[in-house]
Amino acid sequence: MRDFMKVAKALADAQRVRVALALRDGELCVCQIGMLLGLAPSTISNHLSILYNAGLIESRKTERWVYYRLAGREAPPAVRNALAWTEESLAKTPEAEDDRRQLKKILRMNPKTICQRYLRE
Repeated sequence: MRDFMKVAKALADAQRVRVALALRDGELCVCQIGMLLGLAPSTISNHLSILYNAGLIESRKTERWVYYRLAGREAPPAVRNALAWTEESLAKTPEAEDDRRQLKKILRMNPKTICQRYLRE
């Protein structure tokens, strides 16, 4: 039950749900996520930590950059089901569509430029 509660609590925040939906098409750098949400780096870090500890996302570090992606097939059923339910329920909402359009713009930008700009704010 503890793992279920971690997943439920992690998805009980609109910003964390936005992160999960943003990651449905592939991994993103923490700065890309921050730019999408328009939140301070410390706030983004906190949200990502909660999602990571619940098993909903995974990360990898390359040099100075940290990239996040949704948990894969090896994730527990509760995690896979929660992510599927989140996408089925919210992927077509106006908010998710707005984020998807914004993310397309962000992905056309050079990630290093995004990180330099994001970390200065």
